[in-house]
Amino acid sequence: MKPPRVVSKRERVLFPIVAFIVCTFIAPGGLPLIGMLLLGNIIKESGVTDRLSKTASNALIDIVTVLIGITVGASTSAQTFLTPASIKIFALGALSFMISTAGGVLIAKLINCFLKPGNKLNPIIGCAGVSAVPDSARVAQNIGKQADPTNYLLMHAMAPNVAGVGRYIARNHPALSVI
Repeated sequence: MKPPRVVSKRERVLFPIVAFIVCTFIAPGGLPLIGMLLLGNIIKESGVTDRLSKTASNALIDIVTVLIGITVGASTSAQTFLTPASIKIFALGALSFMISTAGGVLIAKLINCFLKPGNKLNPIIGCAGVSAVPDSARVAQNIGKQADPTNYLLMHAMAPNVAGVGRYIARNHPALSVI
């Protein structure tokens, strides 16, 4: 696959600012979530808060994840959580991930039949179209690196992943999906 274009530091700093202004007009209800995402982006890209960026992307995210897990786990009893209905939901979710992953890879292979040799897609990125699961893009990156250490598929794999998140938002939160 072709490598992505080089993005300048100015573009990386201006993107969150412009995106925040645009989102203010398009989806003001989503500003707390979008604002925090873009603030994290500015912290990372500005380069002036290196220590804060490293803390936020490593220790702080781990602490927040553990605290959320503890609070959710403490508020859920086994009698409520482990029911036949919830086990069916887990099984159906696993089946849907398998079908989505296989379908994504097969669709990418089908698309390659119609592309010129220099523009072909790596079919591994098809597995990253699983809605709202960013880890699928990281799995695609790791599998691609095992086959060829020079592969860098993460950014390519995030595109179908973000599209999946957009579909999820459009279906389940119509107020956030104005476009």
